[in-house]
Amino acid sequence: MEDKIVGPLTLKQLIICAVGGGIAYFIYISTSKAYVISVWLPATAIPALITVAIAFVRIHDISFIKFVLLQIERLIRPGKVYFEKGEAENYRSVLTPQSDEDKKTDKKMKQKEDDAREKIKNLNSITKILDSQGKINS
Repeated sequence: MEDKIVGPLTLKQLIICAVGGGIAYFIYISTSKAYVISVWLPATAIPALITVAIAFVRIHDISFIKFVLLQIERLIRPGKVYFEKGEAENYRSVLTPQSDEDKKTDKKMKQKEDDAREKIKNLNSITKILDSQGKINS
């Protein structure tokens, strides 16, 4: 915790307010005589409000400037990726020999594919019979 210099203000807050106030005052002096209030007031108020935010605003116990920088970093850097075991597709290399389990799995998959093809052939023959209204043409 920083030491209080003037009332509840720390040295860091005083310096920020002095620099920001100086910038706002410079803008006011240089624009107030040449322009109407609708021109110089926003030009003066914006740096003053940014200065107050930087000096006094804290979000989740983090200073405003650090919060803004963290938000910019979050936008620029990619998000975290969490590893979950078994969530990815398996990669089979063509260069490495297959294990016995892989061979058994391949045989089972081929058998399932053959069974599915056989069912489709049976289904095709049944649909031909139904489409020909029971007449079988050889």
